[in-house]
Amino acid sequence: MSKIKVFIPCDDANHVCDKTQYKEATLWEKIKLNIHLIYCRACRKYTKNNTKLTKAMKKSEVECLDRKCKETMKLDFEKALKDHASQ
Repeated sequence: MSKIKVFIPCDDANHVCDKTQYKEATLWEKIKLNIHLIYCRACRKYTKNNTKLTKAMKKSEVECLDRKCKETMKLDFEKALKDHASQ
């Protein structure tokens, strides 16, 4: 008979917290995280700060560069890096 692992270490809890922030965590991961948060003050604080960060980013109306602009910037950076290395 296999044991069901409910208790997770803090590293795993923080990773699940991050996944939850981006809506990538499974229901089982969320359950294990919530059990962990019952007894771990440090991870509760991490989760609280993560939640604040998510809300701040949503409110900030940050505009991201489009894909083409990012690619151009990357190519320019790689060229500058190559030119610098050859000096």
